[in-house]
Amino acid sequence: MSAMAHEPLTQEEVLLEGFLALGTPEGFRAELIEGEIVVTPPQDGDHETYISRIVRQVIRKSATDMEFSGNKGLKVPRGGLCVRNHVIPDGTFAPAEQWPFRGAESWMPCEGVSMVVEVTSTKPDRDREAKRHCYANGNIPLYLLVDREKSSVTLFSDPEKADYREVVTVPFGKSINLPAPFSFPLETADFL
Repeated sequence: MSAMAHEPLTQEEVLLEGFLALGTPEGFRAELIEGEIVVTPPQDGDHETYISRIVRQVIRKSATDMEFSGNKGLKVPRGGLCVRNHVIPDGTFAPAEQWPFRGAESWMPCEGVSMVVEVTSTKPDRDREAKRHCYANGNIPLYLLVDREKSSVTLFSDPEKADYREVVTVPFGKSINLPAPFSFPLETADFL
């Protein structure tokens, strides 16, 4: 036999191949989070309103000219609690001068991303825990979580390994300071 024997695929490799080949229904999004394929239906109007209000403030008030992408796929490197994850934040911000999305494939690395935003929906613990660990592991400097169930906004910063070392939470109605490159207080009064 002259043909070379191929190494069998690991369970993780089979899962990743299946995930990448998945045909997701229009309007739905699929993610691979901690070894689980997660399919999410289109978001409700309140969810999108929170995102819109954040984007408007960031574009108008940031010290650095920022660009925004909604639902951009990010590949999170291995390590920590995350194992080869493919996540889709509700919102992704990066400085305009180093906009990492131009020419990027559907799933791109996290380099160049300044902040990701999630608004809780049907499974809030996924945003509070699993995605937080993934974004920290991807070394994304800031993770902003709008928690509709708790009526609060949390800013996670200073990523180290698979978590963030600094956490600030404010109730809806209070402002939360976004550090550089944003450098302004994000107002949440209209989240009430």
